[in-house]
Amino acid sequence: MRGLINLQFAVQVDPELGERVFIIEANPRASRTVPFVAKATGVPLAKIASQLMAGRTLAELGLTSEPVPPLQTVKEAVLPFKRFPGSDTLLGPEMRSTGEVMGIAPGFGLAYAKAELAAGEALPTGGTVFLSTHDRDKEALIPVARRLAEEGFALMATSGTAQVLAAAGLAVDSVLKVHEGRPNIEDAIRSGLIQLIVNTPIGRQAVHDDRYLRRAALDYSVPTVTTLAAARAAVEAIAALQQQDQVEVTALQDIHKPW
Repeated sequence: MRGLINLQFAVQVDPELGERVFIIEANPRASRTVPFVAKATGVPLAKIASQLMAGRTLAELGLTSEPVPPLQTVKEAVLPFKRFPGSDTLLGPEMRSTGEVMGIAPGFGLAYAKAELAAGEALPTGGTVFLSTHDRDKEALIPVARRLAEEGFALMATSGTAQVLAAAGLAVDSVLKVHEGRPNIEDAIRSGLIQLIVNTPIGRQAVHDDRYLRRAALDYSVPTVTTLAAARAAVEAIAALQQQDQVEVTALQDIHKPW
């Protein structure tokens, strides 16, 4: 085969066998990743692929080594939840995005922050962060919460999460879940007391219970992350934003030389 191929991988984490990588899909086409990589590296991949299909070689085209992007680039999906009343922001395997944006910066944190901003999820640089995670995520949440506290955020959490964070020596306020009474976390969001949410529900009951707070966050434009990986990335982005007087825009033409 000559040209481009789109591969999709799945990683299975097994306590005994470690990580196992599977190829779940292979399509001979240019996916949305191709233009992203082309913009990140400055190499016109679609053009090169078409020439390869026509009989040219990589050596003839001058592409004999792996391109190295001059800056960090982050791709983010645009999720139009606000246009669909009653929708839940919890992600699943189905496609929900209606577009993609790209953030470019010298470091990952600022690149991620710019991508979130372009996607309509501007991250705060201060205020109060609400944290609520499943039991299996609580220990891994501690360094994230500690870093947020170091960056000047006040911490608020539901009872179980608050106990774990307090035991780790962090100052944290406890707040009721929606079904536990009032005032609860939904009231706090609607009162403008929360600037960032870290919520990782697992299981049908947790997903159902936390739906109301995610909906309130959407109504009041409070950024919400639903995985610990996203939380760690958000922390890096916030730290980078706090070091910036303003976020600058960079044109691709100013980064890459003409091919």
